[in-house]
Amino acid sequence: MRILFTYSADFFKPKCKTFTHLSFILHRSQISIRSMSQSTSIPKKLQRVRDHGYDNYMEVEKKMRKVLKFQDLILSQPNQTIPASRLDMLGRRLGFGFKQHEPGAFVLKFPHIFEIYEHPVQRILYCRLTRKAYLQIQQEKQALIDQIPEAVTRLRKLLMMSNTGRLRLEHVRVARSAFGLPDDFEHSVILKYPQYFRLIDAQETRNKYIESVEREPSLAVCAIEKLREKEYREKGADAENIRFSFIVNFPPGFKIGKYYRIAVWKWQRIPYWSPYEDVSGYDLRSIEAQKRMEKRAVATIHELLSMTVEKKITLERIAHFRLAMNLPKKLKDFLLQHQGIFYISTRGNQGKLHTVFLREAYKKGELIEPNDLYLARRKLAELILLSPRNAKVDRELVSFRRDEEDVVGGIRRYYVDNGSENNVDRESEGVNELNLDGVDSDLTDEDVDYEKTVVADDVKE
Repeated sequence: MRILFTYSADFFKPKCKTFTHLSFILHRSQISIRSMSQSTSIPKKLQRVRDHGYDNYMEVEKKMRKVLKFQDLILSQPNQTIPASRLDMLGRRLGFGFKQHEPGAFVLKFPHIFEIYEHPVQRILYCRLTRKAYLQIQQEKQALIDQIPEAVTRLRKLLMMSNTGRLRLEHVRVARSAFGLPDDFEHSVILKYPQYFRLIDAQETRNKYIESVEREPSLAVCAIEKLREKEYREKGADAENIRFSFIVNFPPGFKIGKYYRIAVWKWQRIPYWSPYEDVSGYDLRSIEAQKRMEKRAVATIHELLSMTVEKKITLERIAHFRLAMNLPKKLKDFLLQHQGIFYISTRGNQGKLHTVFLREAYKKGELIEPNDLYLARRKLAELILLSPRNAKVDRELVSFRRDEEDVVGGIRRYYVDNGSENNVDRESEGVNELNLDGVDSDLTDEDVDYEKTVVADDVKE
């Protein structure tokens, strides 16, 4: 069910086929009557309803993280090649829980990204990246450079959302990929634009902070405010009804009762302060002020996700900005109250990390308004999902070797010696001398995120 900004009297009409009785929802969600205040507030605890479109997206990203680590490993080697005999030893150091022989088997599953060839002189097997993989890396690097001006704007808006106009450098560095910042953003962005940013060393905490030089009022406009204006101009909706509303799109199978619908309808009309507004001068002790601050937290997380490249970020990254942006404790429970706005996926990382999606930005597992950096990153996912049947033909048509005949011959010898040619052409026979037993299970096993992040206690359930 999709609820847009406006609501009419039809919103309250009973629909027996779509909505169930409140007692059924209370039983399914294990919500007591006391957790709701007479149908005027959204329940504090709701059962998470899975959306397979986002979970499948994360399953592909799980493979992408492993592939990226192997790519970095190969690119760090001399001549950007690595002996196949060392793949097992080095691959198990990447932190993905690989067992013996699994790193080499993992590389063989993605022939459009990794290429195994025989050295013409040493006559030993080496691993390198394919031409398609190199092109994808160059495309992503170029897209990252081209959108640096947009990344500067994102960082300025991020600092303006902070209470003090500053954020810890380490917290921004951990989330740099999500906001489209380059790895050397400290020099290529912060120091390059002294009119916008400055670095501060805090002697008492021994931490570096990024501080905004001055606030720009024209940047203090939220993405949701632009959507409301667009909705009003296109459909001529009642301005009062959409003034404080959010786009709500509940996941399939989400049960909505009469009292819950009323609570959402009333919540949509609660006014709130902008995430860019300074609230230090307000008295926040009243119940009305607490309701406004709660909705302001929703708007803050909505704005954070809107500024990311892929309109998603891990919950642990958001927790880094919790104190600086007045976000509540127990962020996971807080976001589960608003499953029509956000989706939390635990796929692809053993449930230790939680990826938060902005639901309105996606449709059928794809970004509605993709940018160049997003498209460049998704090229890697396309290479991962390509069938390995065409890899042999691609290698024969395009090769890095100076001597093309040696390359094609080496590839053919490799396929014959290892039985891979029979394995590709006749999968049912399962002929493969490289011992790929148990490799399929690696595609579904959960893995651990390769970055070391500080998981705050208030994120845990």
